[in-house]
Amino acid sequence: MPLDPQIAALLALAAGAPRTETMAVPDARAQYEARIAAMPPAAPVAGVTERSIEGPGGPLRLRIYTPPGPGPFPLMVFFHGSGFVLCSLDTHDGICRNLCAGSGCLVVSVDYRLAPEHPFPAAPEDCLAATHWAAAHAAELGADAARLVLAGDSAGGNLAAVVALRLRDEGGPLPVGQLLPVGQLLLYPVTDWHTPGTPSYAENAEGYGLTRATMEWFWGHYLPDETLKAHPHVAPLRAPDLAGLPPALIQSAEYDPLRDEAELYADRLAAAGVPVQVTRWPGMNHGFLYWAGRVPGATAAMAEACAWTKSVTA
Repeated sequence: MPLDPQIAALLALAAGAPRTETMAVPDARAQYEARIAAMPPAAPVAGVTERSIEGPGGPLRLRIYTPPGPGPFPLMVFFHGSGFVLCSLDTHDGICRNLCAGSGCLVVSVDYRLAPEHPFPAAPEDCLAATHWAAAHAAELGADAARLVLAGDSAGGNLAAVVALRLRDEGGPLPVGQLLPVGQLLLYPVTDWHTPGTPSYAENAEGYGLTRATMEWFWGHYLPDETLKAHPHVAPLRAPDLAGLPPALIQSAEYDPLRDEAELYADRLAAAGVPVQVTRWPGMNHGFLYWAGRVPGATAAMAEACAWTKSVTA
């Protein structure tokens, strides 16, 4: 279908902004943070607190969202996008609030280290450590570690997929037993290196927000050592074996360079016997879930994500 008219209008408002890949990293970060003011109000939650834990590279900040009602709640550990370089707990505050309120999960959002200051493997190391901590401390948070969902959007979807792989292969997240997550919620995830790329990389290379050039800029900062581009903790699509991973919901967007790699990951999960649901959202572009509550397609996608999460954590 054509690009959603509300998405087109939002893109038009941003048309005069400098392109991400032309900017210094601090300026690009400031530009993304400035977008928070334009985001629609999020769903109310019962409480939001912050914790600092000891991470692999020093203090690791977490933001914890508690849903209304009595616990213990299912536990969701959430990793934000964008490109392993930009964004923060604040840029994804609305998404986390919507996921918390809609799914009934206690959501732990992770402020992992960003590239280029901290290239691969800093981000997945932080995300794995945060998942171990959240599971080990679930009871004191009012959550149930046996109902753990890993979630993330864009680069955060990559990190959620990588943490799922590592938990399968390395054990955990609790010190006793081999407790695996009950689900992985991958929202328009990065699953592969940018070259040669998929057909959607060419079809949607320009004009829909995220561009191929921006993805190359992200990867250049996150993975300066290109010899690692096929490592499964970099590109989970290239993992040799996906069997035994948690059930997944993968959402893709029609006008997204990453559309095909997200769907190819769903195909590989299904071929490995992993229960997987994949939804391509028509008329949407990369990052469209920011606009849940304003753009009907984004609102419907958020509702789907929450309903699926409820189904795997019931």
